[in-house]
Amino acid sequence: MRGTLSSYVLSVLALACAGVSGIVAALAQGDLRGHGGPVRALAVSPDGAHAISGSFDSSAIIWSLGDGRARAILRAHDGAINAVAAHAGGFVTAGEDGRLAFWSASSFSKPARLTKPHEAPVAAIKLSPDGKRLASASWDRTAAISDLASGEILARFDGHRDNVNAVAFMPGGQRLVTAGYDATVRLWPISGGAPTVVTLPAALNAVLVTPDGLIAAGGANGFVYLLDPAGKLLAEIDAGEIPAIALAVSPDGTRLAAASPRGSVTLIDLAKRAKLFTLSGPGLPVWSASFTPDGRQLLTGGSDRLVRRWDARNGDHLGAVTSRPAADDFGPYGNMPGAEVFKACAVCHTLTPDGGARAGPTLFGIFGRKAGNVAGYDYSPAFRQLDLVWTEETVARLFEIGPQAYTPGTKMPEQTVGNAQERKALIEFLRAASRPRE
Repeated sequence: MRGTLSSYVLSVLALACAGVSGIVAALAQGDLRGHGGPVRALAVSPDGAHAISGSFDSSAIIWSLGDGRARAILRAHDGAINAVAAHAGGFVTAGEDGRLAFWSASSFSKPARLTKPHEAPVAAIKLSPDGKRLASASWDRTAAISDLASGEILARFDGHRDNVNAVAFMPGGQRLVTAGYDATVRLWPISGGAPTVVTLPAALNAVLVTPDGLIAAGGANGFVYLLDPAGKLLAEIDAGEIPAIALAVSPDGTRLAAASPRGSVTLIDLAKRAKLFTLSGPGLPVWSASFTPDGRQLLTGGSDRLVRRWDARNGDHLGAVTSRPAADDFGPYGNMPGAEVFKACAVCHTLTPDGGARAGPTLFGIFGRKAGNVAGYDYSPAFRQLDLVWTEETVARLFEIGPQAYTPGTKMPEQTVGNAQERKALIEFLRAASRPRE
């Protein structure tokens, strides 16, 4: 669906899957419901009037935060939208197709510009302090700075030995910070020269810079690392869940939110360098977070396809909390150890022949099936070309090294099961739950 429709029509279309009662609940209680896949990215406009969410369903939605309605649905990417940004004149979306789409606030029928600064998925984008430039981080192991007005690439930064997952500007906009799977934070002089390289104990998924120049990096080991503006390590904070996949900082720089695919969001007091509380949500993976400009609310996006609103001061959820998949949802196999591991996959995949496609295809009958072979599911070109049959060994390998390494170029979100016993339990559960039931 393209084009600009009235806000009423768009909200009905975007929320139709929830039914009339779902629409009323979303508007009255605060949750924003409309995506067909996990909400991978979030940003709030500088005036606090709108939010933009990006999803694995390859769409972005512009939301009116005053009434909870969807103002526009944006489609310009071939695959998941991994990052979004909001500025006074419009919005930017970035996708696994390596492209940036620049959208004017006056028209959402098509992007004002499309550029392709990267040869692999764009993992993160960030606006410069003056709002004139946009930094992007990519799995092609580079970062780039583009002119916001023209889309022209102004600078490129090459040096990471693995995927670059995050990017941020230092105050003043003269230095760039990047973080990646190679476990390094790099501080680059934008005018040129060698970066300062800080090696940390784990691969890094996220990075941000507070208003006073404090650098925070989220690790795959669940820790948040705090560095001073020169890159000196100041503190290591255990955020409680593995990994720390997304970070957000309050506008006044006093609080940090750390989100995990295992379902938690931890609020951290930056002055005390200590945890304040953990948001009590549905237990599904949380992929994104963003504070409102007044710092009173925190928005989170997760695998339940919702944008949830929280009171950032006390952690209260502003709306009803939906339960995570229960054991009963998996029939007679719900009490198997692997069922708990599978809950992170349950929003994207069903296990029954009539369950249909969600963000991913049904896994019914997966073992012995050629990859990319479920009728009716819109696979990416890369996935359709795979010469791969799903067996216990291939599925285990997928979750051991991750989709980007095992099935590069596909739409499957990056998620691994690092523990061998958990992988074995997951395979045993899938073997039982995905076969025809007697």
